[in-house]
Amino acid sequence: MTQIRHALSVTRDADFAAWYQEVISEAEMAEESGVRGCMVIKPWGYGIWERIQHLMDTRIKAAGVENCYFPLFIPLSYFAKEAEHVDGFAKEMAVVTHHRLIQDGKGGLIPDPEAKLEEPLIVRPTSETVIGQAMARWIQSWRDLPLLTNQWANVVRWEMRTRMFLRTSEFLWQEGHTAHADRDDAMKETLRALEMYRQVAEDDLAIPVVVGEKPENERFPGAVATYSIEAMMQDGKALQAGTSHYLGTGFAEAAGIRYQDKDGQQTLCHTTSWGVSTRMIGGLIMVHGDDDGLRVPPRVAPQQIVILPMLREDDGDETLLAYCEELRGKLAAQSALGEPIRVLLDKRAGKATQKRWTWVKKGVPLILEIGGRDAAGGQVSVLRRDRLWRNDGKVNFIAQGRDEFLVQAATELEDVQRALHGEAAERRNAQINRTITDLAGLEAFFAEDKRYPGWAEIAWSRPTGAALEAVVQTLKAHKLTIRNTPLDGAPVSGTCLFTGQPAVERIYVARAY
Repeated sequence: MTQIRHALSVTRDADFAAWYQEVISEAEMAEESGVRGCMVIKPWGYGIWERIQHLMDTRIKAAGVENCYFPLFIPLSYFAKEAEHVDGFAKEMAVVTHHRLIQDGKGGLIPDPEAKLEEPLIVRPTSETVIGQAMARWIQSWRDLPLLTNQWANVVRWEMRTRMFLRTSEFLWQEGHTAHADRDDAMKETLRALEMYRQVAEDDLAIPVVVGEKPENERFPGAVATYSIEAMMQDGKALQAGTSHYLGTGFAEAAGIRYQDKDGQQTLCHTTSWGVSTRMIGGLIMVHGDDDGLRVPPRVAPQQIVILPMLREDDGDETLLAYCEELRGKLAAQSALGEPIRVLLDKRAGKATQKRWTWVKKGVPLILEIGGRDAAGGQVSVLRRDRLWRNDGKVNFIAQGRDEFLVQAATELEDVQRALHGEAAERRNAQINRTITDLAGLEAFFAEDKRYPGWAEIAWSRPTGAALEAVVQTLKAHKLTIRNTPLDGAPVSGTCLFTGQPAVERIYVARAY
């Protein structure tokens, strides 16, 4: 077999965690900020987030949800009203206690003891409390319902063990918060948001996901029911890529979110919340990346096509650049995947091969290299990022006529999108074990010497309370968690391997990020 010299210094098989960090670095997605657990998101990484924002925000608004913004600082008293909710975040909260600094007499600065706040402020870990207070003011009558809001914002959760995009002390996200007259309408919204997340993951990021309900112990603090989309990474671990929560009336009672119904009675609203974050970018890296860097699905690629003229710094460059600029204009005038094609002409000085590998590592779907002879003959050399290498170990450039490529460009991008999803789905399906019927089999499947075991789908009796806690502790001993109960799960029979009780549904068990 031909030996390929890959662009990265570490492979997925050698060290998946180190590979992940190198992809982020070499693709110029993000870097450390100097504050533990916080990152600087560089233009390419932020460009992917902007694409996710755009595609999701379109879906959010199409559902009648309106964007708004709420404060970063939340009074501690707001959280004190919701003990169960607070308990789930208390260890991660950043607290502001002073509003001024003074000189310490040693050349440094310290909080001014005279500037202590009357009430501490929490740096937003999530916004149920502050939005609940606003909803209580905004909702008076049944005519005000449903109230559908969303905000794009940053949040802070003081994580002890951090990893860029996957788990950071500060991250970007959207959080939807809605209020409804009854349970049925609130559940409809909860599941609408969940389906929206499935569409974004599957259709936009080309990440196959399992849609399902979280077990009791994995619910959002204070929620009645939590639903998630779960994606499998290339190392077999699960990533919770989005959640949607039916909150019942608990948050409404704490915040006083009531409405006068048609009979004139004061009634508690049923509320929901739902969110995804920049963690989705971490998922994209670990699902689609390879040993040469990132591979970005065309729908979320900041640039779908990059044109690289092979400049010689002589008089011929002007003709070559004119040819490339004309090609760029013709491509940009076309549409693919429902939007105008995003195409960049890279006119920077430097060798074309060096610039090529920069864009390969960034994961641009299509790279065009064009030299003087190509321009003279009306040709282009096309490199598909998802088909980087030929069988002989050489870079898989395909030479074709410019006009031929122009006709095929949109179809080619659509095919890259499908191919990445298909590859990920095939890999995931091959790594799901549906044959385990006892605890010994589960332990063997997830044995420590297995590098990438995948997931187990097992029969489940849906225990609660102490019985569920016993199962959680058993799984914890093997570093396993219950991911979710798939909403489209196949019929189940037999007994639960944990409790011995009749099975009522299926669950996925996995190691997770």
